[in-house]
Amino acid sequence: MYETLLFLHSLIRWILVVLILLAIIRGFMGWQGKQNFTALDGKLRFYTVLSAHVQFLIGLILYFVSPTIKYFMQNFKDAVGEAEVRFFGMKHSIMMLVAVILITIGGVKVKKATSHSSKFKTMAIWFLIAFIIIFVSIPWSFSPMAPVRP
Repeated sequence: MYETLLFLHSLIRWILVVLILLAIIRGFMGWQGKQNFTALDGKLRFYTVLSAHVQFLIGLILYFVSPTIKYFMQNFKDAVGEAEVRFFGMKHSIMMLVAVILITIGGVKVKKATSHSSKFKTMAIWFLIAFIIIFVSIPWSFSPMAPVRP
């Protein structure tokens, strides 16, 4: 089960990264180009928020079945000193929670905004901030912040 969830979590990561990048690009283009916020833009916002929520739910389940997290919880004093374990036990989890909250708030604000320009501006800014947090919190092989998965 753990390996399957981890695979899904890794796969959906790419879906979320693509969707949020498209939403950010579309947000800035629509905002700067003074374009109309179309139904397609609304769907992009919706699917970006949806994929973030699905990713978070899978991550939450992973948190409770992961052998790394079990070790982290059972050996907290020692585990906090181990960069790899601390990353997954604390940093990754907290930062991703913050990112999903920002995506959710941004998505709601876009939906409630009244002008096309404010919809695009809100989507661009809130999703960009969330994307930066997501990007630095993913355990990329090239990331100095994120160690390789133990």
